[in-house]
Amino acid sequence: MGAIAERLAELGIELPEVAAPVAAYVPAVLNAGLVYTSGQLPFVSGALPETGKVGEGSGLVGAESAKGYARQCALNAIAAAASVLDGDLDRVTRVVKVTGFVASDPSFTGQPGVINGASETLGEIFGEAGRHARSAVGVAVLPLDSPVEVEVVFAID
Repeated sequence: MGAIAERLAELGIELPEVAAPVAAYVPAVLNAGLVYTSGQLPFVSGALPETGKVGEGSGLVGAESAKGYARQCALNAIAAAASVLDGDLDRVTRVVKVTGFVASDPSFTGQPGVINGASETLGEIFGEAGRHARSAVGVAVLPLDSPVEVEVVFAID
């Protein structure tokens, strides 16, 4: 068992199955020492746990729930990366960049806090190598009416 697999076990995290693409793309690509993940939705067992815009108020996805969904997106991204690394996550030397998208109610400005769900998860798992550059972007709508989407770039040896 590698160090990252041990860390996942310590944290009680079991990586999900790689989410099936919802269009014409692959979950991750390995190229020139980097793994690029496609945008990952917060699928759990093949389904979105909640849909809609993030914000405060009736009918909206709360920011804390959305933060948890960003965490799930990060786990899905790690699973996608593992799929092109033959499961060897110890090859990851750095999380380079995280781009997070939040389907936002027009009055919602807490996108950074939502995407912290992904960033904090990557830090928990990869330690110092999990510190990364990041963008957190509010958008009108995401695929399948998902509240969040996250893509990650990993450096590997």
